[in-house]
Amino acid sequence: MARASKTRASKQQYISTNQVIIPGFETPFHKHLNTSNRWVVLSAKMPWDELVNVYQKQMNNNKTGADGINPRVVIGALIIKHMCDLSDRETVQQIQENMYMQYFLGFSSFSDEEPFDASLFVEFRKRLGAEQINAINQKILNLSIARTKDAAISKKEDKPPDTLADPDAQKQTGKQKDEDVAVQKPPEVQTALITHDGKLIVDATACPQDIAYPTDLNLLNDARKKTEELIDFLYSSLLHKKKPRTYRKVARKLYLKTAQKKIKSTKEIRRSLKKQLGFLRRNIKNIHTLLAAYTTIPFDVHQYKYFLVVQTLYDQQVQMYKEKSHRIEHRIVSIHQPHVRPIVRGKTNANVEFGAKINVSLVNGFAFLEDLSWDAFNEGTRLIKAVDQYKIRLGYYPKEVLADKIYCNRANRSKLKELGIVLVAKALGRPRAQSNLIRPGQRNPIEGKFGQAKTTYGMNRIKARLQQTSESWIATIIMVLNLVKLTGKVPFCLTKSLFTYSAKGTENLKCIVRKLEYSYHQKMAV
Repeated sequence: MARASKTRASKQQYISTNQVIIPGFETPFHKHLNTSNRWVVLSAKMPWDELVNVYQKQMNNNKTGADGINPRVVIGALIIKHMCDLSDRETVQQIQENMYMQYFLGFSSFSDEEPFDASLFVEFRKRLGAEQINAINQKILNLSIARTKDAAISKKEDKPPDTLADPDAQKQTGKQKDEDVAVQKPPEVQTALITHDGKLIVDATACPQDIAYPTDLNLLNDARKKTEELIDFLYSSLLHKKKPRTYRKVARKLYLKTAQKKIKSTKEIRRSLKKQLGFLRRNIKNIHTLLAAYTTIPFDVHQYKYFLVVQTLYDQQVQMYKEKSHRIEHRIVSIHQPHVRPIVRGKTNANVEFGAKINVSLVNGFAFLEDLSWDAFNEGTRLIKAVDQYKIRLGYYPKEVLADKIYCNRANRSKLKELGIVLVAKALGRPRAQSNLIRPGQRNPIEGKFGQAKTTYGMNRIKARLQQTSESWIATIIMVLNLVKLTGKVPFCLTKSLFTYSAKGTENLKCIVRKLEYSYHQKMAV
């Protein structure tokens, strides 16, 4: 089988979107692409510099080594993948065939070659972990706040004065502006006065992993087949006298006899489990016998990992079989992804989901991944941490906290009261009339974020297999949510780079508008 080539990578340098373009130079994209296309518009709205800076810190090859793939290509490919909910290979093919996507990635002209090999997505996810994505989300929030302030300031400046005809009023407005400037000079004083502001919404959800529904019988069968592969690998006619028997055909036949039945009684299941446990115990014992003939362990990293996982799975299944239970601490539900754990949700359509559990906070419409754990946790223990992170991000505590019932225990209520934060939630004890009672729909924004992430961007089925890449998959979806929010919030000040006018021309245009407004007010006064 031919080995996949990984040399097809974009070597073009990253060019900032703020760099001045020489007038008169136009690429084929500017001539033929539709400026109203979603990828063209989104390309102008993206904060590429902030995203690229975070990614380049993970490379550590500024002094030595060859240049890597263009960071804009890497981050843009991840955005395309999750916005269109595509697989890794399909994402590369779509970029190869779609010139608008290539423009979004910063290509200067259309290329019919693959931008990079699809297997490199694994390396991209390893470089962009949860910490890096949270740093990007912080930059996105700061950028949104700065642009909101700039928009408010420009709105005040562009507002026509109502007292242009009255010279005394002009003097008063001039004095008022001077006073405003004097007040705005020390920003430390203004920020010190703000101790509580804004609203924090917190909630948790599960991110189901792309694994088969685990049953004890299926898990033991998978483990038995994996041990048979390890025995075939270890056996050598030079080191061992006789190959140990595995009874694989008999074990397979007994497994199918029970697994293929539509209705299985508890007695039949326990009988099959006992037989599969016997086959697995014999195989594990034979593996240890075969390993005794070697001076060093001949397994590679993946084989050794499977060997350890199979032994842990066997111990768990034996304990549950003896106790006639289906619950055990740190239960393995997949030998291929042993980090996945069952998360009890209690929902109607899914009582138990298998994957990571995340705690997300919503600040000004932007989502932040506060916690990600493969083991189930009580959300009530993570509320104060989210409040502290809010203060770190914005410099002050939230004025209100909206949370589900499980967050609102007595310890959290007393802590929030001590910090001067209003908890908008159902009160303890008997229901009574109160002003800060949470209403249906107040927590809809964060529920809408979860629905958007799961139905549109693929959070309902995490297809990465490694623990690190799965965490990066989830964090990248949170980043895409924030980018979509950012690019749709202030479209004008982000798309102004699409027009070819200079800053000097803009000032001249403002002066002309002000003169016309002034002459209009003078005529009305006469």
